[in-house]
Amino acid sequence: MSFSPGLDLTQARLGVLGGSGLYAMEGLEDIQEISLDTPFGPPSDSLRLGRLGGMEVVFLARHGRHHSFTPSEVPYRANIWALRSLGVRWILSPSAVGSLQPEVRPLDMVVPDQFIDRTHQRPLTFFGEGAVAHVALADPFCPTLSRLLADVADSLMPEGRSLHRGGTYLCMEGPAFSTRAESTIYRSWGCAVIGMTNHTEARLAREAEIAYATLAMATDYDCWHTDHDSVSVEMVIGNLRSNAELAQQIVRTTAERIAAQRPASSAHSALRDALMTPKDQVPVETRRKLDLFTAPYWGELG
Repeated sequence: MSFSPGLDLTQARLGVLGGSGLYAMEGLEDIQEISLDTPFGPPSDSLRLGRLGGMEVVFLARHGRHHSFTPSEVPYRANIWALRSLGVRWILSPSAVGSLQPEVRPLDMVVPDQFIDRTHQRPLTFFGEGAVAHVALADPFCPTLSRLLADVADSLMPEGRSLHRGGTYLCMEGPAFSTRAESTIYRSWGCAVIGMTNHTEARLAREAEIAYATLAMATDYDCWHTDHDSVSVEMVIGNLRSNAELAQQIVRTTAERIAAQRPASSAHSALRDALMTPKDQVPVETRRKLDLFTAPYWGELG
């Protein structure tokens, strides 16, 4: 495995992107609230830097702490850029999802390994405006980080609930839930869960050379399961609350493991062979936006 020039993970931080129902990180100590702007606008909220399980952690509520952003409105590029600017090189994303398969029951959790993207209203790259990069995304979740997260989650699942390793996350645009026909099609594709946010984050995290893993928390059976009520906000919120305490515990323990292991990832050198445009042909303003990621390869812009 090859790495970015000068890569040092000993001081790197863990990012946690809290989704629906997870707007704060319990147990975070010595908290600093950091407000910053980015070349891609302001993030969803202030970032909370603190210590968790012996690890420096940066927490960000992707929808804002008062759930103010729809999935389409989340400023994904600003969020990922802000996390990377604070030294984040691993991201855990505990996220609410609907189940598309009978074996993934409500209140079960999934650590997925693949995506299908059905969004259509979002910027999906930091590049453009005179700079082209093609990162590899065959394995969109970091296998090393996902394995570590799954091992922790599996050890903490209470009786009657299951952790599922692997599976495809269907990312839809939202904010409305699926039609029954859509849900049936996604099931026929073999998808395990459906959500509205994580594919966008994972693509941008790869360009930012951050390892990314998801803890997908099933709240419902979407609308395909005729023996269960169609998904409703009340159902989702009730199961979100049930999932929150366990998700917090899983994240805390995973932070301890990351602090001890500082796991390297192929994501940490994703741009090494991805940058297509010669640096002297990239407009200065574009270089400035990308310098946080490209400096190891193009040199810092003076």
